[in-house]
Amino acid sequence: MVTPPPKPWPTGAAEQIEPLIRRVLAPNPSPYTYTGTQTYVVGAGAGCAVIDPGPDDPAHLAALEAAIGGEPVHAIMCTHTHRDHSPASRPLAQRTGAPIVGCAPLAFDVDGPRADEGFDPDYEADRVLADGEAMTGPGWTLRAVATPGHVSNHLCFALEESGALFTGDHVMGWSTSVVVPPDGDMGQYMRSLGLLHEREDRIYYPAHGPAVDKPRQLVRGMIGHRRQRENQIMRLLGEAPRAVEQLVERMYKGLDPRLTKAAGLSVSAHLIDLERRGLVGRSGNIWQTN
Repeated sequence: MVTPPPKPWPTGAAEQIEPLIRRVLAPNPSPYTYTGTQTYVVGAGAGCAVIDPGPDDPAHLAALEAAIGGEPVHAIMCTHTHRDHSPASRPLAQRTGAPIVGCAPLAFDVDGPRADEGFDPDYEADRVLADGEAMTGPGWTLRAVATPGHVSNHLCFALEESGALFTGDHVMGWSTSVVVPPDGDMGQYMRSLGLLHEREDRIYYPAHGPAVDKPRQLVRGMIGHRRQRENQIMRLLGEAPRAVEQLVERMYKGLDPRLTKAAGLSVSAHLIDLERRGLVGRSGNIWQTN
């Protein structure tokens, strides 16, 4: 995780980052969203798609309408249904008449503290894209790449005309993705990382943070980082049975206190995956190696 760049940030501005891609930053910065959610408008004037419309915020919706500039909207596309990604899909659909396309609905109750933005229980899709299905418009094709793990309904979208991949929260250059059990699944997340590593996308555009111009290198490093964390957990449990909080204290030296919950959820996701593989077990809230 890295420190956000100094202000001012381009919040609300339509940035032309490629001939087919405009980017608009939402006003929702936080320790988990970096400088805010980045909404992408894909198209060159004859008709566009809006990816990850973001929070239902009046200023952000006005900025999106300005970025669209009266261009027909063919689809409003959501990578997943966390509250910092999908709620603006509904008012934007009402204003533009565009269908909501992309990930499947998911409303999941999680007991205890959450580290992410939480789920959007009111999300509905007019069309759910399966892995490999595409949404097309004038001069652009966005193909769904199923990447469960961060959440079970997560999709990335590949822009075939430019080699760009919109990665939502699955891969970000500024931070590893938070995997929150029980819907978030570390085993699925690792398999999805492996899938992306096999692809040859030119550049990643995540929903938070800067573009990733060496995607395979980053993904390879992320896989290595997760394996390192897994090995660290196994080593610490090999020394003595421990609770999640004790593992976090040993594993994350100098951690920003605001991120302690996220670290605990990540460790829990690793432990659940290790348990499924028969490598660890638990008695109450205490984990040990098998």
